[in-house]
Amino acid sequence: MRHPNDNGFNERRKTAIEAKKQLLAKFAAAPKPTDPEMQAQLAAREATAKAREERRAEREALKKAENERQMAEAAEAAAAAEANERAEAEARQAEVNDRVARVVADEAARKAERDRRYAARKARQG
Repeated sequence: MRHPNDNGFNERRKTAIEAKKQLLAKFAAAPKPTDPEMQAQLAAREATAKAREERRAEREALKKAENERQMAEAAEAAAAAEANERAEAEARQAEVNDRVARVVADEAARKAERDRRYAARKARQG
């Protein structure tokens, strides 16, 4: 029993040949690289690529500048912290030196008072 949509070998072969012809015609009708329209498209692509590259370079320059600014800020902050720490250390050292000087002065005053009392006692006895 034959199906009404069953194509014979010759018909299938003819359809395949026709499809190949259509593909060849499609590629033959495609614009060539020397065609002004294709050259315009190529120029537009190149311009777009150049603009994209310029934007990328600009972004990288901005990132580099921002990174350098942050590094400078960090260096300034570190220098300020170091100066502050040095000032605090000097203040602590000055306080210690002042305390030592007061202790030495108090000790000298006590010794002078003791010597005065001793001399007064010797003067009364002698």
